[in-house]
Amino acid sequence: MRTSFTGFAGICAILNGLAGFSYAVAFLVIARSAPDVGVLLSGLFLLLGGLLSSAVFVSLYHKLMTTEGGYALWAMLLGVVSAAGAAVNGGYDLANAINPPANLTTDLPSQIDPRGLLTFGFASIALYMIALLLAVLYLGRLVLLDPTNPVIVTAAVLNGFFVNPGWYIWLGLTLRRQEGEG
Repeated sequence: MRTSFTGFAGICAILNGLAGFSYAVAFLVIARSAPDVGVLLSGLFLLLGGLLSSAVFVSLYHKLMTTEGGYALWAMLLGVVSAAGAAVNGGYDLANAINPPANLTTDLPSQIDPRGLLTFGFASIALYMIALLLAVLYLGRLVLLDPTNPVIVTAAVLNGFFVNPGWYIWLGLTLRRQEGEG
């Protein structure tokens, strides 16, 4: 049986949720006791998450393009750029963990993804636009998103361990279920 793109994106979303959780474990837990292993694993999971999320953003675009095509396209483009930024950021970290250069200055921001501009900044805009479009599709149901928590570590823990993986896994299961219905 051939899997539709929606089904494929559903699998990618579930795997991205698992990769996001694994990234949080590597970045926030493993790196404290074994920094080299933490950097290696967090780079690997960030790279995988970026690759996997690109399919999710394309699938969401196809679902939302009839609601407001321009905004849906913009959200998809930001999401794909964010996915590429995360993959490049993770690939850079992974490459340095596998073959550390003689002179690696880790206190400078990445030239490609400075302090997570693409990985987190663009993704937040893309997901915000998608959330708005989903709210329109849901015909007036309110979605409460409160990303204003001032404590960065708390936000990182909540997002890395629960929200982001949970959202991608939920989305993946929803897309897989829709594939079965279609």
